[in-house]
Amino acid sequence: MAVFQASREIAAPIDAVFTTVANIEEFRNVVPEIIDVEYLSDQRSGLGTRFVETRVIGKRTGKTELEVVEYEPNERVRLVAEAGGSTWDTVYTLEPAGSGTRVTMVMTATAHTVRARMLNKIIASTVGRAIERDLDAVKDYCESRAG
Repeated sequence: MAVFQASREIAAPIDAVFTTVANIEEFRNVVPEIIDVEYLSDQRSGLGTRFVETRVIGKRTGKTELEVVEYEPNERVRLVAEAGGSTWDTVYTLEPAGSGTRVTMVMTATAHTVRARMLNKIIASTVGRAIERDLDAVKDYCESRAG
């Protein structure tokens, strides 16, 4: 199992930060590497929302099907994907931090095959950098709107 974690303190209200990470359309507009979202469910946000995210990864483009499996407004949102022989479980947790918000993203990759375990080791640094960039984009976006 591989675990990736990053957090940021953001000078913006918790509801604004939550909306940015939990609303797929807004998150798509904030993270430049996400180039398309196709909904697989009738709903567009909240528990049970299913969608395919198309993201630029290095010099390639990849598609990942995700589902929102937990949704606690202003507290946490959890997305799960099955991709490349692994379960990718991503949790955003939010908490007050002074007059702003601390958002923590924990992504766990559980490999189901030997090949997937090897692949996860190879891509670990790429995934780690992507998580950091995503949270930097969230921080910049939320603070520019709050300021």
